[in-house]
Amino acid sequence: MARKSQDVTQAEQAVLEALWVMETATIRQLTDELYPSGTASSFSSVQKLLERLESKGFVKRKRSCSVYLFRALVDRQDLIGSRLKAVADSLCDGSMTPLLQHMVEARHLAPEDRTSLQELIDQWDEGAKTRKKPRSS
Repeated sequence: MARKSQDVTQAEQAVLEALWVMETATIRQLTDELYPSGTASSFSSVQKLLERLESKGFVKRKRSCSVYLFRALVDRQDLIGSRLKAVADSLCDGSMTPLLQHMVEARHLAPEDRTSLQELIDQWDEGAKTRKKPRSS
């Protein structure tokens, strides 16, 4: 059986979201951001979340003076992509088409969203055409 890629919990995602904004942060800075009226247990919770994220390869720590600075090793787009791929693998035999079709049909797309989606499809089509051009001898 293939090993599933590691995912993040909602609490871990909140830490990642704060790191995406802050770029690097100490445990104290993250605690203050996530739990403004936090307690010692809030600090411990953030510390544990960071340990889990580090063991999963989503964050990295670096010692700076007497504290550790943490930074995200995955960006938002990468996380979105891995989650969507996991859903497609689980529910759609790896195909993104049913997933994308459902997302488009289930939600009303604003005109600007439809335009952006069409532009993306057009870019993919252009990329496919340039990759498939036969070589001239």
